Amino acid sequence: MSGLDRRGFLKLAAAGALGAGLTACGGGAESGGGTALRYAWWGNNIRQQNYTKALKEFAAKNPGIQVEPEFAEYTAFQERMTTQMAARDVADIFWVASPQVMTYHKNKLYRRLDDIPTLDLADYSKEELETFKLGGQLNTMPFGIFVPVIRYNETFAEEDDVELPPADADWDAWSAFLIAYAKDNPNKRKGMPYEADADLPFESWLRQRGEQLWTEDGKPGFTADSVAAWFDWWDRLQKAGAVMTLSEQEGIGPDWALVGKKVLAKVGNSNHLIDDAKMFPDHRFKLRAMPVAKDAQAGYPFLYFPRMAIYQGIDDDKVEAAGKLVGYNTNDPAMTRTVGLTMGAPVNPKVFQQYLGSASGDEKEMLTAVQAGREAERRPRFEAPPGSSTWRTAMARVAEEISLGRLSTADGAKRLLDEITAGITRAR
Repeated sequence: MSGLDRRGFLKLAAAGALGAGLTACGGGAESGGGTALRYAWWGNNIRQQNYTKALKEFAAKNPGIQVEPEFAEYTAFQERMTTQMAARDVADIFWVASPQVMTYHKNKLYRRLDDIPTLDLADYSKEELETFKLGGQLNTMPFGIFVPVIRYNETFAEEDDVELPPADADWDAWSAFLIAYAKDNPNKRKGMPYEADADLPFESWLRQRGEQLWTEDGKPGFTADSVAAWFDWWDRLQKAGAVMTLSEQEGIGPDWALVGKKVLAKVGNSNHLIDDAKMFPDHRFKLRAMPVAKDAQAGYPFLYFPRMAIYQGIDDDKVEAAGKLVGYNTNDPAMTRTVGLTMGAPVNPKVFQQYLGSASGDEKEMLTAVQAGREAERRPRFEAPPGSSTWRTAMARVAEEISLGRLSTADGAKRLLDEITAGITRAR
């Protein structure tokens, strides 16, 4: 969204969503008859265009169904959902922001999915369907998969004549490499941006230590000591000059368009490669798994699912149409070809394999990283409980204070855990 502030983006999104509705809906249920479904999602303007096109294609294949798009930027989407929840005026089908999965569940927004005859689940194993469930019920449907990764610029590595640590390198080996690289590379690049608030990499850190982000009963599954150790790792890198300062990267949330030409690597989510690589088309990017602690606990790998749901209050006569649209999102390779992989690898294993056969280089890199996660032994992973929706904002704030020298890593870890725990307690 370079050159476009949030207010301008929202105006553009609102105008685009209105135009999309007129095109995809064919005038709406009142003028054309049939079943009208409201579909709500978030993203940037490119995603808006791609999904609007895909929804139009769905409507063309299903002439008795009209789709009314409701699009917004990520934060605005959650704000709108809060308003709609209060009014019980939620879209028939909606994406679920990860911090809100269990909050929406608590507010009974989700309709059961496995009793809808038009939603085909035959391609999924029983084990896969179990991992999708919340509270023992299949009431949301994943439509993508992310895994935590380190992304590195292979073009820079060749220019700087450096060899990265082996695939099984631990956190200490990776930090030693970054420090040595930043001290002595001909182009004066840093090893990585400072991203001590990176949520999926942080979760990998915790799981390797035998902890987890959230427990099944809705509590923090980690200790202050593990958080402090994570902040210590980043603090050592910054003090050694191996990662960018907040001044150099212009804040705690670095803009990839700004920092991508100044660093060798970064931590993040596998799906980010798809959009980020396009900003530097002359460079080759590769993905590798996160560093692995020497004493990493079995089952630490995990999959992150973006989810979608059908509203509990949907009219009964719309349910089968909604099942078709959810199925189109998750099971039809035509949808994936139109929208691409910005929301992660296909969850449906058949669609995954079909897409892999014709994927671009960046897409294959991402799909390969996800496939490794799918094949790994994995302990259960639980969603964020009600009251924890701002935990990532709190973590970014603490990481910033530590980076600026205003807070020790130990005090920052305690503050973060206390704030998260207090939020969960208030929500009960």
